[in-house]
Amino acid sequence: MSAGSLVLVANARLPSQRAQSLQVAQVAASFARAGLETTLLYARRRDTSLPGCADELWDYYAVPTGARPGAAAVPCLDWIDLVPRKLQYVPARLQELTFARNAARRVRREFPDALVLSRELECARELVRGGREGVFLEVHRVPGGATRRRWLSEAAAGVSGIVAISGGVRLDLIELGIDPDLITVEHDGFEAQRFEALPTRGEAREALGLDLDRPVVVYTGGLLAWKGVDLLVEAARELPDVQFVIAGGMDADVATLAQRAIGLDHVRLDGFQPPERVALYLAAADLGVVPNRSTPAISARHTSPLKVFEAMAAGLPLVVSDLPSMRDVLQEDEACFVAPDDAGALAEGLRTLIEDEDRRRGLARAIVVRAADHTWDARTDRLLKWMES
Repeated sequence: MSAGSLVLVANARLPSQRAQSLQVAQVAASFARAGLETTLLYARRRDTSLPGCADELWDYYAVPTGARPGAAAVPCLDWIDLVPRKLQYVPARLQELTFARNAARRVRREFPDALVLSRELECARELVRGGREGVFLEVHRVPGGATRRRWLSEAAAGVSGIVAISGGVRLDLIELGIDPDLITVEHDGFEAQRFEALPTRGEAREALGLDLDRPVVVYTGGLLAWKGVDLLVEAARELPDVQFVIAGGMDADVATLAQRAIGLDHVRLDGFQPPERVALYLAAADLGVVPNRSTPAISARHTSPLKVFEAMAAGLPLVVSDLPSMRDVLQEDEACFVAPDDAGALAEGLRTLIEDEDRRRGLARAIVVRAADHTWDARTDRLLKWMES
């Protein structure tokens, strides 16, 4: 295997409004900046506007100019969106399996000497069963089904190493019987260049049309049910003097949340924002919030939220749900922890910090110190040293 080239395999829709796609794009870019000839293999999905060239894709995800990876869309069977949601299990599995098979074939055919970092266990399993060396698997959650858990164990027996996205994922892998020495934990991160020249709070609020004098609480990210943003809307009912801005989410999820927020003039839903605008929202805020629910396991144990690391970069104090997934990356002096699933507790945590400027400053100082360890480039440097070892 050549340490000079790497293929990243990810069953992601690109471009899209999901955080998964942003993570994939920025991870690939960080390997290219580290000096590896990097290629991202992603899924060719229906109803997706494919970029005319790789640079258009990287511009969409605010990847800095300079060394950039290549990218190629891999065909797959994709009729998930053609059936009702309750019937999507089978077509979703077919899409995953056909992508993994075709990606593995492409790796063998076009990248015989490259290191491989696969987010898809089916692709990693197929490669190592064929005798491929230098294959690494990145795991974001351990599957619950017996067949895929067996496949994960089979893949783990042949890969060179496993990257767990959180401590909770690592524990689940060990419970599955995987050798702890095979596993390293590397959380998500942030793109440093996007946070190098932040506007002042006043400038950011003027750019976003926010009141300069009222407190501002910002949530940035997806609106899936387990992310708990509905709790944030309910908490906002108890804080009418605070401006709440929710930036992110798929269009359908934004529309659903808007129904819950009817009558709350101090709650603004701005919908999906291009990655380069996220820093503007964080710069405008007094507080950030991560209101994850206690179920399912992806929320409580597995997730490694991009928004936490981007808050670190912006020096933005956070109110977060008191869950293992949050404790995995934040200490007691770095965030305000509140009971999950409780809009009243969330409102009280926000109110307490809004009224305590000294504590907000202390949290901001503590969190920003950690930021340098969580850039994508720092993460990739650690991964490359681990891969080489």
